[in-house]
Amino acid sequence: QVQLVESGGGLVQPGGSLRLSCAASGLSLDSYSIGWFRQAPGKQREGVGYISSSDDNTYLTNVVRGRFTISRDNAKSTVYLQMNSLEPEGAAVYYCAADEDITSATMMFGGPADYWGKGTLVTVSS
Repeated sequence: QVQLVESGGGLVQPGGSLRLSCAASGLSLDSYSIGWFRQAPGKQREGVGYISSSDDNTYLTNVVRGRFTISRDNAKSTVYLQMNSLEPEGAAVYYCAADEDITSATMMFGGPADYWGKGTLVTVSS
């Protein structure tokens, strides 16, 4: 059974940093790319970025590029989303998702993906 469990969310001040984790079980990060998505209240889910299973390359959307990074630890079967210089607009529920084929189009459309975690809440407020 595939499980994705996000953690690391919380309250952060504008300009602050958080690192989110996505612990994967029941699948191999060598076979599945992991994407990060977010959904703010009243808004559609949007892609944040992903890390490719095949070559470890990462892609981040224009909105977060330069402030967020994605990495993974295969030994722990965990993918990380490091978020720096957080802005109030970054407040959302953040989800990780796994799919054999995640692309920039997946980011653009906010999905789809085969497996999803339940999300972790990030609040950006002073």
